[in-house]
Amino acid sequence: MSEMDQRPGEGTPEQPGPRDAAYWAKLVSRLEVGEIPEGALNLNVAGRRLTGPIQGFGKMWQKTFRVRLDGATASPADVIREWKQHFADFWPSGNRFYGPLTGIAPGDVAILNLSMGGMPLSTGVLVLYADDESFTLMSPEGHMLAGWITFSAFPDGETTVVQAQELIRANDPLYELGLALGGHRKQNRFWEHTLRAVAANFGVAEPTVHSDLVCVDRRRQWRNAKNIWHNAAIRSGLYTIGTPFRTVVRPFRRKAKTR
Repeated sequence: MSEMDQRPGEGTPEQPGPRDAAYWAKLVSRLEVGEIPEGALNLNVAGRRLTGPIQGFGKMWQKTFRVRLDGATASPADVIREWKQHFADFWPSGNRFYGPLTGIAPGDVAILNLSMGGMPLSTGVLVLYADDESFTLMSPEGHMLAGWITFSAFPDGETTVVQAQELIRANDPLYELGLALGGHRKQNRFWEHTLRAVAANFGVAEPTVHSDLVCVDRRRQWRNAKNIWHNAAIRSGLYTIGTPFRTVVRPFRRKAKTR
């Protein structure tokens, strides 16, 4: 096996793999979706490639959201263990995260059913990294954002600090326009709500979330404007519009199969 064929986490007797290899997802070219949880709408996930900021279109942002668990006794490992087990329970209502029931682990692919301006949006994420005190999710083609977000907890003196940090671009021109017209504010409120909910879960009465929003690259990558072909919002909208038609033709398809 050549060096180019070797995957993260694999080593040789002469060159053993890194110590944290078990915490990283194995190298994948396209996402594979396992058993679909009941109630999940599985669109725009299977077969899609991962997209980092280099593959995105819009301005690149680093966003950091942080809350202190003042008065709580939970350790960073306690927080991350609870967060992995009940990840979507801390989200604003109307948004669903369909991942394994056992929690978040490296290599897991989760389906996301989100509410975007009143319209359903079906997409997904890959768990790129997960250890006892942090985990990272990465987006596929068609997702509104190209990049990753890392959730972590760490000590600051006697207090545990909980953090979510993104490095992202809008995936295509339509998403970039949506972010400029209020999407950034909505996304920021999403993660601020999530961190407040995590803090409240550990007994913090009035948690305050501190947000640090930095545009690290103001250029738009027009060579990636073609990403709009995979736009999950457009595809989810077309799927929703076609629901009445599928309902009408479904009985006829069943009859055709039984003949």
